[in-house]
Amino acid sequence: MLNSLHNTINLHMMGGRDTIALTFIPAAITFEHVVKSFSIKGELTPTLNGISGSVPKGNIVSLIGPSGSGKSTLLALCNLLLTADSGDVLIEGKNVLEWNITELRRNVGLVFQSPTMFPGTVLHNLSLAQTLQGSTLENPESYLTKVGLPTNLLHRDASDLSGGQKQRVALARVLATKPSILLLDEITSALDPSAARDVEEWVLQIHKDHQTTILWVTHNLEQAERVSQWTWFMAGGQLVEATETKQFFSTPQTKEGMLFLSGQ
Repeated sequence: MLNSLHNTINLHMMGGRDTIALTFIPAAITFEHVVKSFSIKGELTPTLNGISGSVPKGNIVSLIGPSGSGKSTLLALCNLLLTADSGDVLIEGKNVLEWNITELRRNVGLVFQSPTMFPGTVLHNLSLAQTLQGSTLENPESYLTKVGLPTNLLHRDASDLSGGQKQRVALARVLATKPSILLLDEITSALDPSAARDVEEWVLQIHKDHQTTILWVTHNLEQAERVSQWTWFMAGGQLVEATETKQFFSTPQTKEGMLFLSGQ
């Protein structure tokens, strides 16, 4: 069952109303009946309620939906910041729980909305991931170049950087581990429009150069339409629609999707 899932893209509509199967396309990430709940005011409340779907290898999937629909939680399950209560999460066909944690986080990079800069220089921040993994960062200048930053920033104190520069350093830090999968959680939402487009363009260039699989959470619907081949629309902890981006934005297949696109 799990091996067949690795070689099949299953795109599930909410409640099993419809399923699209595209065979012989390898999946970078697979979610199978994933459930995750949190205790809120003493009561266990489901955040993810039976999510199933697969992210095609080498594609960009935008993850959209109302706040609180479980998008960030879904990302966190992919590199074991969180674990599912039930169901399976597979990375490259292998259950996430079976991965060595260091190898997993080297392979699956996660960049948050608010980038964390550690005390010290930009070089120190870039090297930190390698240091924690027992290796040494080679050619650090190349990673700044990949995200459009000048190499003379290497010895600048990271706390002195602008918001857009910090976000790009955070992205470069993840790239230094050479991940095959990137998880992006609202990485441009706190930036001004110019900086946001710069970061977006560099992510797309990285995807083009390395065929990186990207699962990208965004509240910016125009961005989702620009960057992704596939769109997943989540609401109420469920995957309501999962379809080609052009189709979703032109003819959503569910009432929930239509209402969301109309701003309701």
